[in-house]
Amino acid sequence: MPDGQNALLLRADTDHGVTTLTLNRPAARNALSFALLGALGDALAAIAEDPRVRVLLLAAEGPAFSAGHDLREIEGHRADADGGRGFFDAAMRRCAAVMQAIVALPQPVIAQVQGVATAAGCQLVATCDLAVASDHARFATPGVDIGLFCSTPAVALSRAVAAKPAMEMLLTGEMIPAAEAQRIGLVNRVVSHADLVAETQALASRIAARSAHTLRIGKAAFHRQRGLPLAEAYEHCAAVMTENLLAEDAAEGIGAFLAKRKPVWKDR
Repeated sequence: MPDGQNALLLRADTDHGVTTLTLNRPAARNALSFALLGALGDALAAIAEDPRVRVLLLAAEGPAFSAGHDLREIEGHRADADGGRGFFDAAMRRCAAVMQAIVALPQPVIAQVQGVATAAGCQLVATCDLAVASDHARFATPGVDIGLFCSTPAVALSRAVAAKPAMEMLLTGEMIPAAEAQRIGLVNRVVSHADLVAETQALASRIAARSAHTLRIGKAAFHRQRGLPLAEAYEHCAAVMTENLLAEDAAEGIGAFLAKRKPVWKDR
């Protein structure tokens, strides 16, 4: 998808393998409408098959990263014959599919959070492999304030942070600053607002300089082992490391380390 092909979602590629997808509904605080979720899902599917993409950044236009689901769109479907049930179910399933696609994406995904991320917007940040936040960013799962517990955001949130801080966010709906989000593990680092893009790009570029094959193996193994009991996790990751050691890039990397030279990756 070339830059600007989809007005809801912008794509930009660099020549060193970093691709940025930018949510582009600033007037709606980048609310995750059904159409935007569809565009994001399509873009992720294309990127998963694109060997040129080594790292994906998720960014957003305007002052807000994402306000979560589009409540105006949701309310509009209460007039449906079924009271909105069909649309609500389809929207939640589409959102869940997008979040799972991010986890399953072969490439690492970094959230570049410049402003407020609430509800499903906070879920999106929590789902990404890494997150860099501006010191202007704030985070909340405020569904309880409107009678709608953030149950699906809780899935990602509870996997990114410990249970008690996750439950405090979910039960109170209170906004937390970027520094607190970093303390509880929701984001990796907080940088000045002016430096956000440069710092996130620098992190992405460092990761993109590694073997893409190794990154794919490692990301998949990390997420797989988290859901396994300890013994099974070690069994799975031992098998993964054996296969990894047999890969060309592992042989190249180890050889380069021992010879004190820079490795030349073949991404296989």
